[in-house]
Amino acid sequence: MSSCCTPDGSCSTNAGEATTATAVADSTATVYAVTGMTCGHCKTAITTSVSALEGVISVDVDVAGGLVTVTTGGEPDDAAIAAAVDDAGYELTGRA
Repeated sequence: MSSCCTPDGSCSTNAGEATTATAVADSTATVYAVTGMTCGHCKTAITTSVSALEGVISVDVDVAGGLVTVTTGGEPDDAAIAAAVDDAGYELTGRA
């Protein structure tokens, strides 16, 4: 769990939420199950980490549902996405 998240699941930072919206004809949206997310900071950390990957068009994080939707130009690289989620401090448990 990220250090900004308190035991009750609230966030001790006021991190802004990043959003990206892009329409691409040949894109693939893949939903992943991710554990350890509890707040807006978690959403921002995962969005920033996964968005940095080559081929990623957008990232949508549903903290409450434990889901991360990654839209890529073509087939997603599951291993790279899992590594980016891990680098952010969370665990990708598989496709949802």
